[in-house]
Amino acid sequence: MPAHGPGSPLVPPLVPSAVYTFPDLDALDAAYASTPPGFVYARDGHPNAAALTDQLNALHAARWGAVCASGMGAISAAVLPRVRGGDRIVASDKLYGKTNKLFRELERFGVRTEFVDVCDLPALTDCLNRERAAVVFVETISNPLCRVCDLPAVAEAAHRSGATVIVDNTFASPVLFRPLDHGADVVMESLTKIIGGHSDVTLGYLGGTDAEFGKTAVAAVSTFGVNANPFDCWLTLRSLETLDLRVDFAADNATEVADWLATRPEVSRVVFPGRPDHPDAAVAARLLPRGPGHMLCLELPGGRPAVNRFMRAAPGIPFAPSLGHTGTTCSHPYTTSHRYETGEAKAGQGITPGLVRLSVGCEPLARITAELERGLLATTG
Repeated sequence: MPAHGPGSPLVPPLVPSAVYTFPDLDALDAAYASTPPGFVYARDGHPNAAALTDQLNALHAARWGAVCASGMGAISAAVLPRVRGGDRIVASDKLYGKTNKLFRELERFGVRTEFVDVCDLPALTDCLNRERAAVVFVETISNPLCRVCDLPAVAEAAHRSGATVIVDNTFASPVLFRPLDHGADVVMESLTKIIGGHSDVTLGYLGGTDAEFGKTAVAAVSTFGVNANPFDCWLTLRSLETLDLRVDFAADNATEVADWLATRPEVSRVVFPGRPDHPDAAVAARLLPRGPGHMLCLELPGGRPAVNRFMRAAPGIPFAPSLGHTGTTCSHPYTTSHRYETGEAKAGQGITPGLVRLSVGCEPLARITAELERGLLATTG
C-alpha cells in the first residue's frame, strides 16, 4: 500500500466499481499495457484485489500472485494451466474432499490423478519414477487429520521428475509456514479460513516464483471467471492487520486444548501435530518451529450419536463446517469436508463417524475447555 500522505485515509478505501473509464483509446491501450498500471474491468483486476495480492505476495515472498473467488478457484487457476489431456497429477491421498473431487473431474478431459501417501517418501519417489507427472499437489497440514508433509523432501523428489509442486497452505497460513521457501513452485490458500478469520469472506490466493507461469495463472483467473470481488478483498485487508496475533493466540490455545483432551476419558483419540504421539511430530517440530497451528481432531468412541450429543450440549462451540474463525468451532469431516468420499476412502484416511474436527479460536482457554467439558460429559449419557 502507498505511504499515507496528509489528509489521506488510514483505512484503504473500498472501490466497488466493476468498470473504469478512459478519455480515449490511447489511454485504454496504456492501461492494458500497464504503462502506467491501471484497471479496465474488475474481472481482470481492481484496486482492492491488487492491494490484497501485494500484501500476500510479501507474506509469502512470491514474485507473482492473484486472489480468487474461493480457495477452490485458486486451486483451479493454479492446476489447470499446467495440465492437458494425457498428463498425470500426483496428489496426496490426504486432501480436502472437494480437491479430490476436482481432480477426479479432470479425468473427463484425459488428465489422470494418482493419489499417494506423500508422508511415505519412498512410495512417492517410486510413484514419480514410474511415469512423468505434470503436477505434484500436497497440503502443508492435511485436512482433517493434520498430517504434516515434509515439503523440502517432497519438492526435491518432484523436481527431479520435472513436476511442478503446488501446495495448499490453508491450515498453516504464511505466519507458520512459507512453502515457497521450502521448494514449492506455487502456494495457494483459502483466505476464507484463518487469514480472513471472521467467517465473512470467501476468497482464495495463489502465488509463486516463476514469472512466466504467473502470467498464465493470472490470466486463468480472468478467463475462468474466478476473480475476487472488491468487498471481500477489502475485508481481508482488514484481517491481515491482526493475522499474526490471531494465529499465535489460537495456536497456543490449540496446544493446551489438545493436551487437556488427551486426559479426558470420553475421548479415544486426539490428533494434533504438536503432540509426541502424532505420526509427524518430528516433521512438524522441524518445519513449523512457531507451532503446528490451531487445528486438531478428537475421536468420540460412540460414533455419530455421540457427536450429535456433543454438539447439542456444547452450543458455545458451534458446528460450522469451515475453520479459522476467531472463536472455536467444530466440524464433522465424515459428513462435511469428505461427505462425498466413499466409505473406503474415508476409512483409509482414518475419518470415522466419531471424528470431530476443532478449529480452535482466540477465546480465553478456560471458556473453551468448559464448553468442551459440557459436550463431552453428554456423550456418555
